[in-house]
Amino acid sequence: MGESQLAHVFVEMADTLVDDFDVIEFLHVLTERCVELLGVSAAGLLLTDQRDTLQVVAASSERTRLLELFQLQTDQGPCLDCFRTGQAVSVVDLPTANRWPRFTAAAAGVGFAAVHALPMRLRSEVIGALNLFDVQPGALDEGKLRIGQALADVATIGLLQQRAIHRRDILAEQLQTALNSRVLIEQAKGVLAERLRVDVGEAFALLRDGARSRNRRLSELSQAIVDGSEQFAPGPAVDRPG
Repeated sequence: MGESQLAHVFVEMADTLVDDFDVIEFLHVLTERCVELLGVSAAGLLLTDQRDTLQVVAASSERTRLLELFQLQTDQGPCLDCFRTGQAVSVVDLPTANRWPRFTAAAAGVGFAAVHALPMRLRSEVIGALNLFDVQPGALDEGKLRIGQALADVATIGLLQQRAIHRRDILAEQLQTALNSRVLIEQAKGVLAERLRVDVGEAFALLRDGARSRNRRLSELSQAIVDGSEQFAPGPAVDRPG
């Protein structure tokens, strides 16, 4: 990766962290930039809700989102261990690691052979984990791991930026709003997939492009699609930053 590309991503992330920023879009961009910068196959992100329960809030692909959900449902996997210990967990070859058998089988089923989980932590408080998946076994070099952790730190600081004023109440409310938005977005994906006869991954891409082209929040447009007040028709593709 070039220094200018790396600098661009950190500036992009910092520019997003303004008052009342769109948490879901911010975290989805984070997973996409991890894939682009670090050369991994996919990325996912888990955050705690107001009851301190981990939830999937962003993923760079549909198969990654489903794998993260499976990990939560079975209560085993490297990303959960990372969250519980507050320490990075790297598994360079899942099949030979002899850990988390159900997760390993599910990961193999969607083509992943290695995983690197990075804590979203500020001092002693851990609010989630950023998870990097690869289709090929092998280590992620230290430089890329440091960049991945730096991106996780940026996201963590963004989510906790008002903590000094309202401490955890604001964080819990913001994260709960993001999780409620996630439910609406999943419903809207299903509506669009059925209406436009596309898969859910393409439906989500169309939904994001539609929100950007209309200058609306993902959750706001999703609510309108679900309640029928928005007769969504996909417009021209919107260029995403690379």
